[in-house]
Amino acid sequence: MANALVSLQVIPRPPDNEDVIPLVDRAIAVIADSGVKFRVGPLETTMEGELSHLLDIVREVSDQMVELGCPSVISQVKIFHTPAGASMDRLTEKYDH
Repeated sequence: MANALVSLQVIPRPPDNEDVIPLVDRAIAVIADSGVKFRVGPLETTMEGELSHLLDIVREVSDQMVELGCPSVISQVKIFHTPAGASMDRLTEKYDH
């Protein structure tokens, strides 16, 4: 069972003032390729899994931005961690339509 939810908003500075959207799309692809359950929101992406694995994904996203030529990247991270188990569905089910 997952013990954490981690929300990530990545704000890369594109090389040569290029469009930021392809970089954000790449960040989401890194998350998708990781195999964790995730949900893309308008301002951040939330992942569900083991805390150490999710933090590794945050690092991998940042590394990818640098590899793509970004001179800097800001990552805003929110963490919900509980040994009892964490679930996006359980936290949001009463709001889902």
